[in-house]
Amino acid sequence: MTGTSVDIFMDILISICLLVGTFFIFSTSIGLLRFPDVYTRMHAATKASTLGIAGIMIGAFLFLYVEHGIFSGKLILGLLFVLLTVPVSGHMISRAAHRSGVKPWGDKVRDDYTEAIRAKENPDHMK
Repeated sequence: MTGTSVDIFMDILISICLLVGTFFIFSTSIGLLRFPDVYTRMHAATKASTLGIAGIMIGAFLFLYVEHGIFSGKLILGLLFVLLTVPVSGHMISRAAHRSGVKPWGDKVRDDYTEAIRAKENPDHMK
């Protein structure tokens, strides 16, 4: 064995981060292909891809820091940017789809957002 136990642990941790990130990116692509409507596809596109990109960026950051001694602030800023913007953009796209009349898949779906919009537009209706 040429490496110390800390080096081996860090290599395993980096590999786990990259594998978990790759799994989530792969599940994003399957979810986009298989899910039936815009809302479930948006869920797959935002949640799984955020986790996938985070795993890959953390793995890349750890690799650069451990193997080469480089502290990459760009990777940290990129990770923060992705964690802040992807969920918000997914929410806004889903909200725009709902407001333009796209119905959720299935006939037994409870639509609380429509009820909230109606209550906000007509406050006397709820009393």
